[in-house]
Amino acid sequence: QVQLVESGGGLVQAGGSLKLSCAASGLSFRRSAMGWFRQAPGKEREFVAGISWSGSTIEYADSVKGRCTISRDNARNTVYLQMNSLKPEDTAIYFCAADDTLRYRATYSNPSIYDYWGQGSQVTVSS
Repeated sequence: QVQLVESGGGLVQAGGSLKLSCAASGLSFRRSAMGWFRQAPGKEREFVAGISWSGSTIEYADSVKGRCTISRDNARNTVYLQMNSLKPEDTAIYFCAADDTLRYRATYSNPSIYDYWGQGSQVTVSS
């Protein structure tokens, strides 16, 4: 059974930082592309960042580029999202997702390429 468990969310003031983690089990993590998405109240789920299974390709949404860093530790089956200079508009539930098909992906921003999703971690940024 595949499980993706996010952690590290919380309440932070604007300008602060948080590091989210997503621990994966039940799948071949080192062969999985990983993505981070977020969903704010009343809004659709949106792409934040993605990383290829090898880590050689990384993609960010324009809204977080320069403020967020996605990384992975295959030895720990974990993907991370370091978020800096947080803004109130970053407030959302953050989800990690896994694509274990080893297919070439032109972009990691399409949620339909991911087969597995975590339950999410709440990030709240106060002004």
